[in-house]
Amino acid sequence: MNEYVINPHAVISAAVAGEEKRFPIRRVYCIGRNYADHAIEMGHDPDREPPFFFQKNPDNVCNVDTFPYPPQTSDVHHEMELVVALKRGGSDITLENALEHVYGYALGLDMTRRDLQGEMKKMGRPWEIGKAFEHSAPMGPIHPVSRTGHLDKGRIALTVNGELRQEGDLDQMIWKVPEMIAYLSRFYTLAAGDLIMTGTPAGVGPVERGDVMVGTVEGLGELVVTVV
Repeated sequence: MNEYVINPHAVISAAVAGEEKRFPIRRVYCIGRNYADHAIEMGHDPDREPPFFFQKNPDNVCNVDTFPYPPQTSDVHHEMELVVALKRGGSDITLENALEHVYGYALGLDMTRRDLQGEMKKMGRPWEIGKAFEHSAPMGPIHPVSRTGHLDKGRIALTVNGELRQEGDLDQMIWKVPEMIAYLSRFYTLAAGDLIMTGTPAGVGPVERGDVMVGTVEGLGELVVTVV
C-alpha cells in the first residue's frame, strides 16, 4: 500500500568521481561575495563583514553538460565556484572540527538571472527568482577528500568560448571552508548531503545560447557546459 497521497519525488543526487554510487543532496547553501575582487565588482566593500548565505533548491543541481537558457530573463551570468559536500552535520560545529564533516569537493556554476536578481535587490526582496531556478547549478562529479585532500588553495577559473572570464585562487576566499561550515551551523542544523557553494571570483558576466563554459579548479579537472 502506498503511504503517500501522491507519488514521492525521487532522491536528488550528484555523481561521485570513480564511483557507481551517488551522493544524495539534502540542501544547497551558497555564500555571497566571498572573494574581495568580486565584492568590489558588485559595488560592495570587500572588508570582512559577517558572511551571508542564500539557498538553491536540491533539484536545481544538474550533472549534465548543457544549461538551458532560462525564461523571463535577458541577462544570465556565470559564477564559477568550488562546491563542498558534507558527509555529516550538526549544530555549533567548532572551527577546529569543521573539515571532519567534508566528504569531498566539486566544480559548480551558480548561474544567475542577474536582471531579476537586480530587481529584487532594489525592492528589498529575496533573490530566489534570480538564483534558484531550474538547472541553475550545473555541477561536476564530487571528488572524495580521501583522494584530493582538503582544498584551501589553487587556481579557480572559467573560460567562455576559449576566452578567460574569471580567474582567482581559493586562498583569496574571504571566508574559508571551515569558517563557512562553523558559521552556518550556528543558524542551521547541517546534515550529511548538504552542499555549500563557496563563492566566485571576479569576472562574472553574461552568456548567450551556444556559448561553451569551461570551469576549472586545480585538482578537480574541468566542468564543460554548453548554453542551449
